[in-house]
Amino acid sequence: MRDELLRVDAVEGLHDAPAPSRVEAIAADAGVTRQTVYAHFPSRGELLTAVLDRITEEAVAEMDAAELDEGPAADALMRLIEAARRTSGRYPALLRKIDSVPANADDDARRHSPIADRLERVIRRGKATGEFDDRLPTGWLVAVVVGLGHAAGEEAGSGRMSGDEAADALRTTLLRVVGATP
Repeated sequence: MRDELLRVDAVEGLHDAPAPSRVEAIAADAGVTRQTVYAHFPSRGELLTAVLDRITEEAVAEMDAAELDEGPAADALMRLIEAARRTSGRYPALLRKIDSVPANADDDARRHSPIADRLERVIRRGKATGEFDDRLPTGWLVAVVVGLGHAAGEEAGSGRMSGDEAADALRTTLLRVVGATP
């Protein structure tokens, strides 16, 4: 039952309707009552947090399918970024509104950990092969990549840049940040 309630596409419109009808829509889509939704997720925040965890799982699965240990590290970094972009692109309305969920630093760190691990692996490989500049700490570069990814999403989500413009700016900036050699 919990899996049915966490179907991300069912929760995508959670912010687009008045509060009672949002949960009713999720319940109806899952074929249960609103009370059942609340039995599994006592608050809207808990439901959104669980959905965000599910989106993260999808992103990590896409990253793993991108064969991050194959080919040049710069290409692997771009595949990783594209996998994240594809996943987030499926849920733009939800991800734009997720800021309304009270942030718990421990949950946020836990959620970003598998993504950071994959980024770190690619960055370390690029440094070891000489493709990436090794003067900046790996942890710093991971944090910068994550931050720039969020910034690109915010620019596209706000309409200040198109999705393609934000993706191109992100790719160009990331290659410069890691000091990718041609």
